Amino acid sequence: MYITAVPNRNSPPAILLRESFRDGDKVRTRTLANLTSWAPERIDALRRALKGEFDGFTGEPQPVCGPIFAVLFALKQLAERIGLLQVLGSERWAKLVLCLILARVAAQGSRLSAVRWATQHAVAETLGLKRFDEDDLYEALDRLAETQENIEDALYRRTVRQRGGTPTVVLYDVTSSYLEGEHHALAAFGYSRDKKPGKAPIVIGLLTTAAGEPLAVHVYEGHTADPVTVPAQVHTLRTRFGITELVFVGDRGMVKAKGKRALTTAGFRYITALTTPQVRRLLQAQVLRLEWFTTHVHDVGHGAGRLLLRRSEALRQQAARRRADKWTKLQRLITARNTFVSAAKRAKPDTGLRTLQAWVKRHKLDAFVQVALHEGLLLATLNPAAQAEATVLDGCYVLETDVPQATLDAQAVHDRYRDLHEVEQDFRTMKTGLLEVRPIFVRKALRTRAHVLVTMLALKVVRAMRRALVAAFGTTEDDKMAVTVEEALLALVRLCLLTSYVQGTAVTRLPTPDARQKAILDALGTPLPPPRSLRQM
Repeated sequence: MYITAVPNRNSPPAILLRESFRDGDKVRTRTLANLTSWAPERIDALRRALKGEFDGFTGEPQPVCGPIFAVLFALKQLAERIGLLQVLGSERWAKLVLCLILARVAAQGSRLSAVRWATQHAVAETLGLKRFDEDDLYEALDRLAETQENIEDALYRRTVRQRGGTPTVVLYDVTSSYLEGEHHALAAFGYSRDKKPGKAPIVIGLLTTAAGEPLAVHVYEGHTADPVTVPAQVHTLRTRFGITELVFVGDRGMVKAKGKRALTTAGFRYITALTTPQVRRLLQAQVLRLEWFTTHVHDVGHGAGRLLLRRSEALRQQAARRRADKWTKLQRLITARNTFVSAAKRAKPDTGLRTLQAWVKRHKLDAFVQVALHEGLLLATLNPAAQAEATVLDGCYVLETDVPQATLDAQAVHDRYRDLHEVEQDFRTMKTGLLEVRPIFVRKALRTRAHVLVTMLALKVVRAMRRALVAAFGTTEDDKMAVTVEEALLALVRLCLLTSYVQGTAVTRLPTPDARQKAILDALGTPLPPPRSLRQM
């Protein structure tokens, strides 16, 4: 018996199992079975069995655990669904960038750590990538930096097609991230939100839709003030994206004079919030009144715009609890210091005084708390009148906008500003959560911008993954056993390729996922491929 392929005109060839036999003095053939519907691996195994390759085999081959398959497979399908594969293209550098993006979701770390991570995953089978090292990844970052605007523009156009129109509201927020090393092109000491003294930061600006879908990310030198970054966002929206009308929502104190001029010139409106000193000046000028701060949004005309006032009882109580906790901790510190001074004859009370005065100032209690020495012991006194004055605006905030009331009423303006919570959540995911953009180990400006872009693109994958999981399993607030992104990745990391060696020949198979893995893959819309297509991925 033997296997042969018979041409079938314009269709794939027919795979037939045949045998030869003698009919008198002639040799004839007959077909025993049509194997066309069989998987290629099964046909190959039968062909080898007919040749006798398995003769003498006495037991079931023991499979060897190979690279992790399901993690990259599922993440790649999600990346394709949100348009990343189409936007990046199919060149080798683009595949390396995709590998960096997916590795950022699953593992984080430096380029070298991405190389090590890739050795444990089915990169060749899923991404079509052969062996690479960290230098290849750095070169891919360089190419990515050169094409950043093209990629963001293409993803924006895809967002417009999905929405059925251009966004009418965009959200913008800024954060900072510290750097490792002493020689970085964008490093500059400024306001560091990471509270890392001695580490120069960079500034990152993230532009999103009202639903929080990332549109563009910008990286600035570490000393760049938040309001200075706004005109660049206006340029992106007006010139690159071609948006002619929208409402720009920026965080507290973000949209100042320069940003307002840029927005007005572009024909845009804005929503932002005033800082506490700005609110106090307006109260002193009697433009605002304390009685206007209630649990309902109060709309006040001011110049060419509007001010919207509100007091949040939850925020007021939270501020009071924090202040009480600080006062309690200060009392404990004073008691501990006085006990130490009493027991140590050479201890200097003045040293503790300076330390605790600095602590009071650092925790913003100095307006109504005074720490002094009395007969060699530390004593803290609280001024109730000064405390009442300092805390009169607890829970109060003022929004500023030039959006006409006919376009957005007071509550709608308030709700659009609250949408900035989505951007803050994304920053937490990017900085200290799943994606960990920091610490940053690259040094060049272009590579730093590319590294941050990789993190933003990874954020888009995470958002798609989270939406699918929430739709299938709910949130942990609704069900404590709901599947999170981290738990889904942990479950999929157990699904590896298995290789069996039969008479020196390797046969690779993908095991059947367990019930939890199958539920996750189904929720993500990424069912595993059939065995016959595994080689083609």
